[in-house]
Amino acid sequence: MSSPEPIAVVGVSGYTGFELAKLLLRHPAGSAATFFMRDTQGAHCLSELFPQLRGTNGAPVRRLSIENILASGAKTAFLATPHEASAELAPQLLEAGVKVIDLSGAFRFRDAAVFQSWYKLPAPHAAWLDSAVYGLPEFYSTELKTAQLVANPGCYATCVILAVRPLVDAGLLESNSTVVADCKSGATGAGKELRRDLHFSELDENFKAYNLFSHRHTPEIVEQTGLAESQLTFTTHLLPIARGILSTIYATFSEPQTPEAIEAVYRRTYAGRPMVRIWKADTLPEIQHVAHTNFADIGFALDPTGRKLIAVSCLDNLGKGAAGQAVQNFNHLLKLEENTGLQ
Repeated sequence: MSSPEPIAVVGVSGYTGFELAKLLLRHPAGSAATFFMRDTQGAHCLSELFPQLRGTNGAPVRRLSIENILASGAKTAFLATPHEASAELAPQLLEAGVKVIDLSGAFRFRDAAVFQSWYKLPAPHAAWLDSAVYGLPEFYSTELKTAQLVANPGCYATCVILAVRPLVDAGLLESNSTVVADCKSGATGAGKELRRDLHFSELDENFKAYNLFSHRHTPEIVEQTGLAESQLTFTTHLLPIARGILSTIYATFSEPQTPEAIEAVYRRTYAGRPMVRIWKADTLPEIQHVAHTNFADIGFALDPTGRKLIAVSCLDNLGKGAAGQAVQNFNHLLKLEENTGLQ
């Protein structure tokens, strides 16, 4: 590619932001990235803050302010920031002509009331919600090429949508039937906040459910699959591992199906989409197959009647569930191959 345009990356101290930094530093456009933090701790480059990045050339660090971001000449800004911060920063950057890829939940919904209800925060201005493109490239690649604001999906939402939406779009589900998405995630999905339940002694040799009927990714899944909220039962669990999500999804079909027909539905949906890998019937992916990658793997099994399906969807919550998907969306903005820098 020609000389890359300047990039701003806001928020590097969290797990997602650091994963994003690592991906961009090996991306063809990453040499033009500047990293912005509220507290630079006197550092001038990322390697001074993160020993893992020693030997990395460049990667300048600057104090976070709108003025500093604009002074960097950034054409695209990644926001790996909390919802409230993204809601404040994104409009200012967009009004200055900077494209934004936001990794928070601030712009994922068209309806401000949905955001306010589930996030218990003031919603961004409706105009920005209307203009945001939901950053799931497997379904919105055309819209992404001209997007000014990309709302990067949630990790659980990505995992479930990729497995469920093809079945809904194909009209296979029994009318008004319940879809159960039983999901498990590694601890990095909870972020770096200091919490007792995230201490090693609490996580190790433990497994628990959390946020039942209240997880914020619920309305995302509903909106992007076309299911009614009453049709979705979504459960989330915390695994004693660092990273990865495995979703086990239960669905009922209106008519009997064959394994070949279901596999064909998935393969048609994701033909030409290099980041989604479809497994043959009765072969199931595992977290270790996708950890530290941007792949989402989907496998399934049918019961003897052909009407009950169990699908298993796996991805890395920091990869395809967050930072990797943000880079995939960035590639669409630049009109690059979507797996650039992700192989």
